[in-house]
Amino acid sequence: MLTLIENGSVYDPEPCGQLSVLLIGDRIARTGRVERSKIEAAGLDLEVIDASNCYVVPGFIDPHEHLLGGSGEQGFSTQTPEIYPSEIIGGGITTVVGCLGVDTTTKTMPGLLAKAKALREEGLTAFIWSGGYNVPPTTLTGSLRSDLIFIDEVIGAGEIAISDHRSTQPMVPELARIVSDAHVGGILGKKAGVTHFHVGDGKERLQPLRELTESYEIDSGWLYPTHVERNRELMREAAALTKLGAFVDVDVVEEDLPDQLRFFIADAGDPSRLTVSTDASFSAPSLLHAQISSCVIDHQFPLEFVLPFVTSNTALALGLERKGRIAPGWDADIVILQRETLEIRHVIAGGRQMLKNGELIFKEQFLTSSNRRISLHGSKTG
Repeated sequence: MLTLIENGSVYDPEPCGQLSVLLIGDRIARTGRVERSKIEAAGLDLEVIDASNCYVVPGFIDPHEHLLGGSGEQGFSTQTPEIYPSEIIGGGITTVVGCLGVDTTTKTMPGLLAKAKALREEGLTAFIWSGGYNVPPTTLTGSLRSDLIFIDEVIGAGEIAISDHRSTQPMVPELARIVSDAHVGGILGKKAGVTHFHVGDGKERLQPLRELTESYEIDSGWLYPTHVERNRELMREAAALTKLGAFVDVDVVEEDLPDQLRFFIADAGDPSRLTVSTDASFSAPSLLHAQISSCVIDHQFPLEFVLPFVTSNTALALGLERKGRIAPGWDADIVILQRETLEIRHVIAGGRQMLKNGELIFKEQFLTSSNRRISLHGSKTG
């Protein structure tokens, strides 16, 4: 199957002008001038998407979703259901990394791995972090290193909790062992091998991570803290950490991404080392797109400034060599946005069109043999 996207303004995520994009199977075959008549004359099966008055951008990458649902920290009845592929696709996300949080008892690593495999079968790209808040981390094989080496979906360690009353209050030497094990596993398994840290609002903030780089043979680039938007002091420390080579992540749960970007800029953070995630569990995956849109439409951030936070930066942080760009040979993960509103018009994941003309054309496989009707709507507005 060939797909030709015509007449759109392509962002790589840098602006490239009006280009055609030809997809063959699950890869981008060509960008630039494509002679449609020659393809049609050859009798090849070709689908054409007219992207007039639209932006053609890389599929979004979400490095932090609770795919099995939220832990429910106010009792069993407050656990949230798992996240469905249609929710992910509807938010323009084509690559996702699942994680466990404070609950590694009822939410399990085997369950998380199975969920990632299911998403892959549905056509999305899915990975997982090995572990959760607790130290030593809960793993699949009994070893972080082995998880990274032998399990394709495992991309690193996380989310390990620090500076949080819900953590297991790990000592820095324990963290050093986790980070080093993940790094070595990454080397041997040809993966990023970074450690994804959940950072709470405790008084230590990022001090444990600074100690890791100052007292051990640990590079800042092996560390990937998230939730660094919790307060101004934490953001200042996170901005400083990016200048040492670490990636840091901001979530969109509080729906204040424009403000957080301003803080990050004011603190002289390195924009090439910043990513944005959903932390979806109680909140929806669609918040990622909504907040990116708000930055551009409501707060006048340039599209090319914010796009890397959910595309190329995240791909680099996660070591995903064919993600986050629109270029020949890269994965055919593409989102097409209406120019004036940034409304999602089309989503293509792995070369397969999942959302067309603003409507989902994807349906979860289990529904083909089910008579269930599932429609749940949260009462929180915004």
